[in-house]
Amino acid sequence: MKELQGYINENEKLSIRRQCCLLGVNRSCFYYKPKGESVENLEIMLFMDKRHTDKPTHGILQMQDYLMTLGLEVNYKRVKRLLRKMRIMAIYPMRNLSKLGKAKYIRPYLLRNLAITRSNQVWEIDITYIPMRRGFMYLTAIIDVYSRYVVGWDIFNTLDAENSLNVTTDAIARNGKPEIINSDQGSQFTSALWTEYLEHETIQISMDGKGRALDNIYIERFWRTCKRDYVYLYPSSDGYELFKGLSGFMDEYNHEKRHQGIGRCIPFDLYSPAA
Repeated sequence: MKELQGYINENEKLSIRRQCCLLGVNRSCFYYKPKGESVENLEIMLFMDKRHTDKPTHGILQMQDYLMTLGLEVNYKRVKRLLRKMRIMAIYPMRNLSKLGKAKYIRPYLLRNLAITRSNQVWEIDITYIPMRRGFMYLTAIIDVYSRYVVGWDIFNTLDAENSLNVTTDAIARNGKPEIINSDQGSQFTSALWTEYLEHETIQISMDGKGRALDNIYIERFWRTCKRDYVYLYPSSDGYELFKGLSGFMDEYNHEKRHQGIGRCIPFDLYSPAA
């Protein structure tokens, strides 16, 4: 439906009514503009995002308790809805509650006890919530596990599966194909669009166990660095400012920052031989 709506143009000779009729799109859907979150909710989401960065094991009840200590009375359903919108899940073992409709796209976790010895052997991809002064966006990034080099990233205002795939195809076009890509079991990755593309490209698909965010630990650590060193310190006013600021951060992260996990090397210095 969103794709069809994209074909409708107010500058065409045909009226909006006629274009909607020809495409089978309800006119009210074309004019509908989703209402953003309230200023109060955006403030709550910022507090919860910072708390999750420091306390990733805190679930809905603990997050609700934390908000109460800040003087914010927020009910359980509201906390749950906002955390889901932020794509935040507490790190703790849980039952597998994946919907059966997606089960056929879930792949096993391939990184356990795997020796990662070279660039482009394993990439990790994930999506995180990025707060701004007014509103928020989602950041998708891919990190090369061996070198910690960020091979691709972009920001979006939706969680559509196409966004993650576009970041991946762009990263492959610039850096070549990885042997394995690891992700969580989010809807963006447990889909035909994602799995069929990677299988066609003969890239092995690895997915975290349900509720095991530590399986994707390197990208999780990158989120913490990104938010503490840039996002929280320099809140952006709009998407353009956010993209420009993140571009500078990514360049510094890849080409200047030394990482203890790779012997205090700079990611680009380890990754460049494979690029």
